[in-house]
Amino acid sequence: MKIIYSPKSKKNLKDIKNYISKSNPQNAKQFLNRLKINIENLVNFPYKYRKSIYFNDKNIRDMIFEGYTIIYEIKNDTILVLNIFNQNKGLK
Repeated sequence: MKIIYSPKSKKNLKDIKNYISKSNPQNAKQFLNRLKINIENLVNFPYKYRKSIYFNDKNIRDMIFEGYTIIYEIKNDTILVLNIFNQNKGLK
């Protein structure tokens, strides 16, 4: 199983890094590393997280990580990361 990031999720990661970097650049790197490790672990248990509350599809899931929601879709042998956003700011 492989992981693919949508263009939107790549932009979200960059925005998150820039936002955290304003106050603590080192913390931004560490946070993104932890986040990516958790996303990579999805290959072992892709259905571990709840069915998305944003989509009516059992193959689209919501992973919650340190205040962020990672929406991903399971398709055949691929996990497509669709969106990453801060839960307090809502879906964009």
